Amino acid sequence: MAHSGAEPPSIAYKVFTFEDNKKNRQESLSVSIPEVLDPQYGMYVWPCAVVLAQYLWTQREALKDKTVLELGAGVSLPGVVAARCGAKVILSDSARTPVCLENCRRSCAANGLHDVEVLGLTWGEVSPDLVLLPELDVILGSDVFYEPQDFEDVLVTVAFLLRKNPRARFWTTYQERSADWSIEALLHRWSLTCVDIQLEEFGADRSELAASTLPGNHSVQMMMVTLRTEDVGL
Repeated sequence: MAHSGAEPPSIAYKVFTFEDNKKNRQESLSVSIPEVLDPQYGMYVWPCAVVLAQYLWTQREALKDKTVLELGAGVSLPGVVAARCGAKVILSDSARTPVCLENCRRSCAANGLHDVEVLGLTWGEVSPDLVLLPELDVILGSDVFYEPQDFEDVLVTVAFLLRKNPRARFWTTYQERSADWSIEALLHRWSLTCVDIQLEEFGADRSELAASTLPGNHSVQMMMVTLRTEDVGL
C-alpha cells in the first residue's frame, strides 16, 4: 500500500563510502542516503546511482565550483556526492511527485547540505523553472532511461538544456533491461551524440562499490551525451 501521508514514512539511512588509495594519502567520502520504505521505486538507491556516484567521486577535482543539475534525482546519491565534492548542485524530480522532492531535501539535510536547491522539473515540459536555471556545466541522470515511454521526454529536456548550455555534458548510467532498448534514433532526432564510458576506467566494474552491496550482478552502462559538434558554436 502506498504511503498516504497520514502516517510518517518509514525511513532507513544507508551509508556509502567512496575511497581512493593514493601513494601518499588515502581519501574517502561517506554520505548518508535516506530510503523511504514504500512501493515507489524512486525512493531507493538503485544500482545505477552507485555507479554514477563512483564516477563523480573520481571526477571530484574537476567538479569543484561547477554547476550541476541532477534530473530524476529520487534519493539523490549522485547529486549529494557532487555537492560534497564542491559542486554547486541543483536537485530535481518530477513536479508531480512532491514526495520525491521531499526526499531530495531529506538527503541534503542528512549530509549537511544547506545550499542545494530542489526543483520540480517534469521531463518533456518546458516550465519556467527549467527556463530560469543558471548556466550548467554538468547534467546528471541515474536510471532515467527506465520506462521506454519516458525516453523521448528525458531527451527533450536534455536537448533543451544542452542548447542553452552547449559546453555542458549529460552524464548518465542505465541498465539495459531489453534487447530492444535503444535511444540511438532519439539522439539523432534531437541532434545529440553520445560516447560510452567503460566502467573499468573509473573502478566501477565490480559488484560492490562504496562499501555497499551495489551494483550487485546488475549490468550497468554509462554514457556521456553532448550536442552534435556541428550544433556547438565553436
